[in-house]
Amino acid sequence: MKNIALVHDWLVTLAGAEKVLEAFYELYKAPIYTLVVDKDKLKNSVFKDADIHTSFIQSFPMGKKKYRLYLPFFPLAIEQFDLSDYDVIISSSHAVAKGVLTRPGQVHICYCHTPVRYAWDLYFSYMKESGLESGLKGIIAKFILHYIRIWDVSTVNRVDYFIANSNYVKRRIWKIYRRDAEVIYPPVDVDRFSVISKKEDFYLTASRLVPYKKIDVIVKAFSLPSLRDRKLIVIGDGPDMKKIKKIASPNVEILGYQPFERLRDYLEKAKAFIFAAEEDFGILPVEAQACGTPVIAYGRGGALETVVDGRTGLYFYRQTPEDVMEAIVKFESMQNSFDPLEIRRHAETFSKDKFKKRFESFISKIVNV
Repeated sequence: MKNIALVHDWLVTLAGAEKVLEAFYELYKAPIYTLVVDKDKLKNSVFKDADIHTSFIQSFPMGKKKYRLYLPFFPLAIEQFDLSDYDVIISSSHAVAKGVLTRPGQVHICYCHTPVRYAWDLYFSYMKESGLESGLKGIIAKFILHYIRIWDVSTVNRVDYFIANSNYVKRRIWKIYRRDAEVIYPPVDVDRFSVISKKEDFYLTASRLVPYKKIDVIVKAFSLPSLRDRKLIVIGDGPDMKKIKKIASPNVEILGYQPFERLRDYLEKAKAFIFAAEEDFGILPVEAQACGTPVIAYGRGGALETVVDGRTGLYFYRQTPEDVMEAIVKFESMQNSFDPLEIRRHAETFSKDKFKKRFESFISKIVNV
């Protein structure tokens, strides 16, 4: 068994990227190196007894809560981890984890969730939504992100092998880094969901309420006259909560953050799950399909690889309330043609077991671990 280390950007929540890290940890029980950790969030996870090493940012004021404020220090912090005793480095990276320093003879495999989105393809929308297009703060932010882009590209050759979480991300890795990548879809714990064939009369969307998720577009669709008699349930919290509440019509119920058990209950019973974001992969649409629930999705990004148009859901192609409305009307005209068991079978192709087998097969071609 080779000596392995795992590197992750930050471990302060248990979202999609952490599901990948969880699978790596279950496979190798290796030490984890990360910028900051919030151990209170890990008490009921597989990481509760893990050997976790953090950077100097952990000791900064509000380091584990307001870590994003220390973005300019991220490159320096990730480079301070001494990984020279390990044979194999596996980084789980959507920001800076791939930038760790390695020595000749070590193998560095990067599972890339995405190149740094707010520094690259989401740069202009990020600056606009953050109110940083002008002024002193804007100048500082632009300078920092310019520096992050230069550093990000400079670290590409520190990685021996890239793995992308979708073909969509594979294309972005080539566009930005000019490196090829193997595609291994991230693990979805489909066994935690059950199929309920008899659905209830409501639509569901769930997400962190941030601008690029386009929850406002979905909510506005249900305010249109033709959808005023349909019910939408919104689960999630975030900076856009006030905005979403302000534009919601009476047929939209906003529940805020909900524990997993309640989210699962709604996913299992919803008539359809609506997904309007352009995501790198998108785990929630797969979880919805694990419940036998069809997905009405924006036809760009990872959704094109997880939703089968006409079999497990439908696409719409512009992020507008009118396009969402038209997709819902189309869905209702063919609603009975969707087979919950077929939808579930499709979701099972993204299971955690399949992820582990694909990853181990890829690794075994490179090094005997």
